[in-house]
Amino acid sequence: MNRYRLLIVDDEDIALSNLERIMKRDGHAVTAAGGGEQGKRLLETQTFDLLLTDLRMEGIDGMQLLRLCRERQPDAEVIVITGHATTDSTVQAMKEGAFYYIAKPYRLDEVRKVVGEALEKVRLRRENRQLQQQVDSYSDKVQIITQDAAMRRLLDLARQVAPTDCNVLVQGASGTGKELFARYLHHHSGRRDGPYVAVNCGALNADLLANELFGHEREAYSGASSTRKGLIETASGGTLFLDEVTEMPVEMQVKLLRVIQEREVLRVGATRALPVDIRVIAATNRDLSAAVANGTLRQDLYYRLNVVALHIPPLAERDGDVPLLVNHFLKKHAARMRKMVTSVAPEILEVLAKYEFPGNVRELENIIERGVAVAPGERIELEHLPDALRQRLPLAYPQAEAALPTLEEQERRYIEWVMEAVGGNQTQAARTLGINRSSLWRKLRGYAQEE
Repeated sequence: MNRYRLLIVDDEDIALSNLERIMKRDGHAVTAAGGGEQGKRLLETQTFDLLLTDLRMEGIDGMQLLRLCRERQPDAEVIVITGHATTDSTVQAMKEGAFYYIAKPYRLDEVRKVVGEALEKVRLRRENRQLQQQVDSYSDKVQIITQDAAMRRLLDLARQVAPTDCNVLVQGASGTGKELFARYLHHHSGRRDGPYVAVNCGALNADLLANELFGHEREAYSGASSTRKGLIETASGGTLFLDEVTEMPVEMQVKLLRVIQEREVLRVGATRALPVDIRVIAATNRDLSAAVANGTLRQDLYYRLNVVALHIPPLAERDGDVPLLVNHFLKKHAARMRKMVTSVAPEILEVLAKYEFPGNVRELENIIERGVAVAPGERIELEHLPDALRQRLPLAYPQAEAALPTLEEQERRYIEWVMEAVGGNQTQAARTLGINRSSLWRKLRGYAQEE
């Protein structure tokens, strides 16, 4: 039996507890929220298969939660429950993407039936997604994992253009997964059984890059004792991926342009060109219009490469993907390191949901890989995060229903948190707090005397 994750939101305690009890009895993993604010926080930090929400609540209402769920967790279904059913509200809820609309008072068997139908839809979607991920796998373990609507549209476009053999330009910040998209295009093309050759154009100087790309004839230069095939020839029949293409020297861009136009390559030292059959996918993290304007990238080459452009959004704009990627990287690195690390602390997901990820998906993977490496038990805790990230953690404020701290208590908590984050170094802590070291020392002494 599939175990589904349900989020129930209602500001009426009796209605909430009744639904929670019934859904748990039916075998589901249930999280209950006593209002829209709490429901919003849960939708932003955890993933669910189904949201059951009351419509009218103070503050954030059910319609706002419905929209948030559709935006953050498009795979989840939403059932709206209300004691104030109207035709207008029903139509609006369905337009916003609700699976069903239940009016109070309701019968429990009616709710069970609708929940079952919604979860069946979730099950079918999940199975289809698993099959699609198997198809989207490349080189055994390469996957593009996302539930973000913009990323899905991008994948749909990539799937459409992959079989056309046209050149593609992939743009995005470092760490967003540009080469992953290049491999995705190759795998969905008619060239999937041919070679996939990747070249980092920024890693070599002009002479070395020319030799790597075009190859050379015997005795083309001092030390060339034999003929060597270049990477362009090696990629013939398949895909050539040019990473950091704007870093390619301009004189090399002229030669590459000829390869793309004429479908032939001239080795260094050769007098006769050889035919090649390649599809070019290029990638960059630069502003291409600026690169063309300042002469870093030739305009004619830009037009040849930019037949179809894929713009990968930064991870900070797809925070709904963070829990999925955390789970993926956790399984990946725990298996690789042969460690029984199976989960992360909920506080970590809350922190990561608010983090801007300057290094994008690559940085998130590094964070989880480190956590798996240093975690002694089955769970990654806050203290297993990199120091640079832990020093940027926001102060954890209590929930509204808890007793609110005084300003003095909050100051002490913050100072103690900073001291822990810098490993007890008072000089560094004072610098972080913006006070002098003697003031920090007096505060710490006062705290010690109070204990």
